[in-house]
Amino acid sequence: MSSPYDPYDPRNPYRPQDQYSSTPTPSHPSRPQTSSASATYPWRPPIPPEPPAPPRHRTPDHPPLGHHSDLRILRTAYRWQRRVATLTALGYFTLFLILSAFAPGFMTSTLADGLPAGLLLALLQLPVTCLAIWLYEYTAGRYVDPLADRIRKEAEVDAKREAGKRGTGR
Repeated sequence: MSSPYDPYDPRNPYRPQDQYSSTPTPSHPSRPQTSSASATYPWRPPIPPEPPAPPRHRTPDHPPLGHHSDLRILRTAYRWQRRVATLTALGYFTLFLILSAFAPGFMTSTLADGLPAGLLLALLQLPVTCLAIWLYEYTAGRYVDPLADRIRKEAEVDAKREAGKRGTGR
């Protein structure tokens, strides 16, 4: 919001032309044209020149690695890998605890040659944990590691490309 007599307002027709102004001052018949602002407004400091415009950045041919969709896919694959392996081991252990607490008749029943079901389920905890470890390794080798290797190689290529641009002075 400017007053009608603002000397800095570029739309003011009575604003004198100075050395820093890029737009010509419209002439007014009742006022003589002055060559500098200091003759009309001696208290006004000269208007500093406009700062140069920042250089325009060229968009890269290849999107930067942080915006790559493979990172999102890698995070999703790793999340599923952790969930499946964790739920396999913890799910079986939780099932064992629930059966121990709420089904004591089943856990004390004998299955073969005096072996109680609770002891058999407890002994099966070790193979189930080994199964969870194998499942984790399998999904890592099959899904997660190839994605991570591909992203790592693309990051190396991007780093070499950026180093090449800095080295040539672009």
